[in-house]
Amino acid sequence: MSAGLSLVDASAGYFGHDLVLDGVRLHAPPGWVTAVLGPNGSGKSTALRVLYGFLRPREGRVVLDDRDITDTPVDERTGLGVAFLPQGRSVFPRLTVEENLRLGAWSLRRDRRRLNEAVDRMFDRYPLLVPLRAKPAGGLSGGQARLLEFGRTLVLDPRIVLVDEPSVGLSPALVDEVYEELGKLKDEGRAILLVDQNIKAAVGLADYVYTLAYGRNHLEGERQRFGDQLDQLIKEWLQL
Repeated sequence: MSAGLSLVDASAGYFGHDLVLDGVRLHAPPGWVTAVLGPNGSGKSTALRVLYGFLRPREGRVVLDDRDITDTPVDERTGLGVAFLPQGRSVFPRLTVEENLRLGAWSLRRDRRRLNEAVDRMFDRYPLLVPLRAKPAGGLSGGQARLLEFGRTLVLDPRIVLVDEPSVGLSPALVDEVYEELGKLKDEGRAILLVDQNIKAAVGLADYVYTLAYGRNHLEGERQRFGDQLDQLIKEWLQL
């Protein structure tokens, strides 16, 4: 197995014998944006939950580099360099901006120096958050909140970032800013596994694309393969 994070022949579901994923294979290598696309209900977000450890697969494996981490708890996956940026607004509204960042670095809580350094790095990375440091996160604009969510996700300097629907609820201008930031993460050599309903934006950034349908792998290939197929794929998905 090559470097990066992989889902290997994974089947998973939430209730009884119902399967949301049925033998799905995905691979996110370092320095690439890997997009996972498909219609609603195809299993995209479920795949991210399995990869991060929120949901254990009934069959199959999760592999980080050459290590099987299928049974590894979420906190240990975080320690191995895997981070998850969830769908929708996920700031803790009653906590300040700084407290949100500190919560993202919770595993460093017994090492105050490293914790402070990690938080300061995020303020250096996102200087727009500096004057908001003591402000409750619930009072942030949509763009400010998204920056904070990126900061909280990156505070432990992960090498693999799972991103679920980053453009949901954002204006077109903010979507552009989010994708610019994802491009920076790619340029830093991180592996990005991206799920988004904004298909054209996702494919525009992606190096490799997987499509899912009915919880199974459908099409896959490098971005160029999908250039002439996007409109037809979208029409097909709208009919499912």
